[in-house]
Amino acid sequence: MSTLAFKDERGGLGEGRLAQSTYRALDVAIALVALLVCLPVLLLAATAIRLEGGGPVIFRQRRLGRGKRMFTVHKLRTMTPAADPTVHREYVQQLISGEEQTHGRDLFKLAADARVTRVGRVLRSTSLDELPQLWDVLRGHMSVVGPRPVIPYEAELYPPEYDRRFTVKPGLTGLWQVNGRSERTYREMVALDLAWVERRSLALYASIILRTPWVLMRRRGAA
Repeated sequence: MSTLAFKDERGGLGEGRLAQSTYRALDVAIALVALLVCLPVLLLAATAIRLEGGGPVIFRQRRLGRGKRMFTVHKLRTMTPAADPTVHREYVQQLISGEEQTHGRDLFKLAADARVTRVGRVLRSTSLDELPQLWDVLRGHMSVVGPRPVIPYEAELYPPEYDRRFTVKPGLTGLWQVNGRSERTYREMVALDLAWVERRSLALYASIILRTPWVLMRRRGAA
């Protein structure tokens, strides 16, 4: 456990107020700069989504954050407006149980998902669909770096040891995203998220942020 870590009153891993305020200040500064820089790209992407077939530009979904508190995550919509979530729910259940595998690896996202639009495939392959989550960082529900935000029906299937993911805020990027993303199995993804919980430090935070643009440009593990 980090020297900054302690057992807080809610029974989870916590950090000193100084460390928390430092992470928060960095999150806000990075999110603001990134939103300003990426605004033209967001506007172009929004226009492309509208032109392809109408419907909402932003996809909203309830996720679990720190302490399993529910919040709404925002993404650029990559699926048809009437996409049935049942397909994904069943697939995730198979991933968590270890039943679904592809060449020894299982993918978090369906590799051939008919619900994904043409524009959506481009947005996913470049991870541009994640940019609206910068707003979730500014709102304080997410951090720039952290575990992937969990869908409630995933958490229902978790063994107790996975709950350590909820002792920190979920992140826009993290160890999983810079270490193969969808090339990893579900268990490997969770292991990397838990590694961030255990090893969390400003040095690792900075390292992940610096590695993220390179990973995105290579599109390694994009689904």
